Amino acid sequence: MIVFNLTCSNDHPFEGWFSSAADFEQQRKSALLSCPVCGSNRVNKALHAPYVNTGGTHQPAERERQTKGEAKQYANVGDELSQLIEHLIANTDDVGDAFPEEARKIHYQEAPERKIRGNASREEVKDLREEGIEVMALPIPRHLLGKRH
Repeated sequence: MIVFNLTCSNDHPFEGWFSSAADFEQQRKSALLSCPVCGSNRVNKALHAPYVNTGGTHQPAERERQTKGEAKQYANVGDELSQLIEHLIANTDDVGDAFPEEARKIHYQEAPERKIRGNASREEVKDLREEGIEVMALPIPRHLLGKRH
C-alpha cells in the first residue's frame, strides 16, 4: 500500500491509499477519485515529505504516545462519516435533479422550509452560492445513492 497526499481543483487536501502509483494514475484518469469535501473529480498528488528510514528500531516515548493518540483519534473516521451520511439521508428529502430549483424556492420562501438533498452540477452549485444559498457537496457512497427515506 502507498499513501498519497491529494488535492482537488478547489485545493481541498485529503489522502488516498493505493496499491501502487500506477493504480493511482489509472483511477485518476478514469475519474474514479473524488474530493470528499466538494466532490471534484479533478484530483492530483500534493507535495509530501518522503519517509526516510534512519535505522532506528523504536520511537522515543513521547512520539510513541503521540502516535497512539493520533491512531485513536482517526481510527473511526470512516464509520463516523458513514453514520453522518446515513443520518443525512434519513433526515432529508431527496429531490433528485430538481435540487437547484427546490433550493431556490425554499431560500426565497416560495416553498415550505425543509431539509433537502439532490443533484446539481458544479455550475449550478456555484450559482446557488452566488445567490447566498448555502449548499454542500457530500461524498455519498455509490451503494447509498439510490436509498430513499
